[in-house]
Amino acid sequence: MRLLQIAVPIGKRGAVESTLEDAGIDYALTDETSRRDYSALVFVPTGPEDVEALVDDLREIGVQEDGYVLISELEAVLADEFERQQRNSPASADDDETNGRIAREELRARAAEIAPATPNYVLFTVVSTVIATAGLLMNSAAVVVGSMVIAPLIGPAIAASVGSILDDNDLFRTSVRAQFLGLLVAVGSATVFAAIVRLTMLPDLEIQLVEQVAERVNPGALALVVALGAGVAGTVSLTSTTSVALVGVAIAVALIPPAATVGLGIAYGDATAAISAGILVCLNVLSINLASLGTLWMQGYRPDHWFAEQAARRAVVRRAALLGIAVLVLSSALAVTTINVSGNAEFDRTVADAASETDARVLSIDVEYRTDLFLRHPTTVTVRTVGGTGSAAELRERIESRTDRDITVIVLREDGDVSTAERLQSPTAEPRSMRNVRPHPVAA
Repeated sequence: MRLLQIAVPIGKRGAVESTLEDAGIDYALTDETSRRDYSALVFVPTGPEDVEALVDDLREIGVQEDGYVLISELEAVLADEFERQQRNSPASADDDETNGRIAREELRARAAEIAPATPNYVLFTVVSTVIATAGLLMNSAAVVVGSMVIAPLIGPAIAASVGSILDDNDLFRTSVRAQFLGLLVAVGSATVFAAIVRLTMLPDLEIQLVEQVAERVNPGALALVVALGAGVAGTVSLTSTTSVALVGVAIAVALIPPAATVGLGIAYGDATAAISAGILVCLNVLSINLASLGTLWMQGYRPDHWFAEQAARRAVVRRAALLGIAVLVLSSALAVTTINVSGNAEFDRTVADAASETDARVLSIDVEYRTDLFLRHPTTVTVRTVGGTGSAAELRERIESRTDRDITVIVLREDGDVSTAERLQSPTAEPRSMRNVRPHPVAA
């Protein structure tokens, strides 16, 4: 529920009363006695879905020129007549506070409140990123998720789109600056914290062997879905009564862990991790802004004045086009990664099928990968078996012929028979720079 308090300028009282009567809205009017340039004060309880149209009508008769309109939330209204009017209102039949959108004036006020980069914004960004970095190093999904609860990045990400839609350039510029600052603070704090950890506790850690880090170094195409969904959810939460802080966790999922991974890559000198996660951060930021912009436009938000709508439309189209092109370009990296992941999964299945044909009991299959930018290449397959009459060399040769890859195959038998073989590599082949070990148990 909303309460509109209208200070009616001298000479506008009759027009205001006619506007409220024509809208069929119940109101209370009292004379102004403070000897100001107002003739009356009007109190109008109404639903949030009716506020924008009513404010537009009041703007047309010039109330805002010499008077003002205050919009505030109401906890409850004890009035049988008002409740009957709300039940019989056409707008109430199709829309209510839980799924309707708030007025543009409320939206602008909310966005302006959460857009600036305040000291608390910086502080919470630092704390959430440090916790996320610690969670990545601990390989703890619970800690990483917990860090997102306090991340404040939803505000500027959504407020920039509000500024574009409502033709508010000051709000747009403030939000864009806050987004850049937030990401720089996140990466910087993660880098400093990871450098301290490297110097004091984990000097020789290979960060890409940590599962939580590896997920951000080689993300698939579904990462784009997360960012777009977060942008839509964050926008809807801002335009309705849903908790913005709660939905902000979704946006933090797309930004905080990748930013922390960038810091880890910088601190540990891993250019592949830093660049891959950095591209993911950029892609997620752009996707969130694009999804937010589209959601606000689809919800019907437009500037206050009709003559500003054309300028806003041009700005929205231009910015959406730039965001869309950038997202498509950066998404190509995710497409390459997704194809590579699919190829590696097929490689794992081929190895497992080849190993399952032996009469020995297969204890485990380990595949080691070398990680490059957006790609992971299998380098070594280790198969542990026990029993059986077939030789280790037969199993090794079968895996080599089935996979047709330039890899090393190692077969270890529990009775101590060890057979290894490595295909000849080109003198120009790159050395193995990183290993990611993934156990692949196969039933006997």
